[in-house]
Amino acid sequence: MSNEKAIHTEVGSYISTLLRDHFGKGPTSVFVTVKPPFISIHLRGFLAPTEKILLKQQEHRRILETRDLLMNQLAADIKLELWKIGKLEVDEVYADWNLDDHTGMILAIMTDKSPAKDFEWESDIEVEGIRNEVNEASRKAQKTPESTELYWLNNRTLLIERSGIFVEIEKELIRGGFIEELKLVKRPLERRLLLQTRIEVLLKQPITEVYLDWNFITDKGYIVVLLDPAK
Repeated sequence: MSNEKAIHTEVGSYISTLLRDHFGKGPTSVFVTVKPPFISIHLRGFLAPTEKILLKQQEHRRILETRDLLMNQLAADIKLELWKIGKLEVDEVYADWNLDDHTGMILAIMTDKSPAKDFEWESDIEVEGIRNEVNEASRKAQKTPESTELYWLNNRTLLIERSGIFVEIEKELIRGGFIEELKLVKRPLERRLLLQTRIEVLLKQPITEVYLDWNFITDKGYIVVLLDPAK
């Protein structure tokens, strides 16, 4: 990654074109953060013309189902193009959307996860306190994760990785093929519980958006918390 700024620009341009080609409209802005092994892509002003009609009819579920299906199909293309752009070898792609605010988040996880161990936190951030708050919110929704890792991507992006989070009824739904239904139910529940925590107080920054997605096969999930930049 010899020219980091150029890579950010190319990734943003590619994602804009990809979404425009498949949804009929691209986002008005794309903010890319590359911090190996993570690539976060925040989208603003993203709502297709047909989706606007569905949104007026309160058809949130139909829009989300369609987007999930399309992103599942586009994941392979995204992995290939990220490799072409900057030799970014990506293993997994996640996505979530805030339809009312016309925003979204695409999160790519690189194959080599070793750089994550070198992440640093600002000295005054209570990391363990934040981890405890995340675990408590998870416990209320399902169970305490077997593992909760926190990563500070930039001055306004907290990434949370949880493993071992599904209870038996969820695992049974996954085996039965009800993954999309489970995802659509879990997102608003977990988002609401996370916003009820003390994370804002501990970080001394207001939360502006929360995005969630899971790998239901490996029992793992990611949460991206966007914050107002520190004053």
